[in-house]
Amino acid sequence: MYFKRKELEKFRSFKGPLIDVRSPGEYYKGHMPNSINIPLFDNDERSIIGTIYKKDGRKKAVIKGLEFFEKKMELLLDNLFINIDSYKNISEKNKKEFLIRIYCSRGGMRSQSIAWLLEKFKLNPVTLNGGYKIYRRWVLDSFAKKFNIIVIGGKTGTGKTRLLSLLEKYKYQTIDLEGFACHRGSTFGGLGMKEQPSNEQFENKIAEKLNSFKSSNNIFVEAESANIGKCKIPHEFFNQMKNSRRIEILRSQSNRLEELIDTYSVFKKQELQESVLRIKKRLGPQRTKIAIESINNEKWDIVCRSVLDYYDKCYEHEKVGKTNIKLLDLTDKKYDETILELINNVL
Repeated sequence: MYFKRKELEKFRSFKGPLIDVRSPGEYYKGHMPNSINIPLFDNDERSIIGTIYKKDGRKKAVIKGLEFFEKKMELLLDNLFINIDSYKNISEKNKKEFLIRIYCSRGGMRSQSIAWLLEKFKLNPVTLNGGYKIYRRWVLDSFAKKFNIIVIGGKTGTGKTRLLSLLEKYKYQTIDLEGFACHRGSTFGGLGMKEQPSNEQFENKIAEKLNSFKSSNNIFVEAESANIGKCKIPHEFFNQMKNSRRIEILRSQSNRLEELIDTYSVFKKQELQESVLRIKKRLGPQRTKIAIESINNEKWDIVCRSVLDYYDKCYEHEKVGKTNIKLLDLTDKKYDETILELINNVL
């Protein structure tokens, strides 16, 4: 296993197209970020081959796979050449590092078959020994490392995400967990966002980002619950977040209302009402009614006030037991580079 991981490091170091030849279903569940899915078998074909393997053994399964492969070889080549077209312009000197990288589930027949095909056209492919399985082991192992995490906390509407974006802009090490999860973490969190990735792919994105950092430097993340929509923050990393230094952002209620109105008033009324109704038991009938009516009448300040009390109570409950907190009052401050000095002063 150790040697396979060393080979993974070498595989990742190469430049060039990264091609995942697993089925679309496998790819959706999780894949190496920036990879292109050019499946050797579609979901149905993979299922058929798997059934034959269990029922009749490896030999007949391989024969069936070759039948599928033969019928689609021309289409596969077309897809491959479209996605590796830039390879033609690489100089002979750089081709040693610019390789066509191919992986499948375990580094077996699927990736080797595609590599064999490309070699016939005098191209220079490399396959991943251990495949996606060894990559996932690397991902999960990466969360056990020790990181210098700084958590940015604050009540709903204090602009934590904007602050994180500002830090990113000025080259601080940041992880936008909500961005990776395509969700803001509340009942309103999915509004205007893309479909959430699988939890496995969420983990892959975090691991890749962590790998790009200098481990000795601070890493800024926004305070989150363990779950962001349907995505779950990796257990080891979340435990580190809970025990890390924390900057608590303070802003006035008027600042918070302005932030929330800017963020959510652009969405369709029906979407906002559906979000409110998802927490009606927690809001209570009176506040729910006020919020729904205020959305209809576009009285956005009343809408926000109706839900803020609920979210503030939730936040205070989650904050119980937290230590090593530094307060940072950003009331009426613009979120620009002048804030960076204030952050540095409290660290």
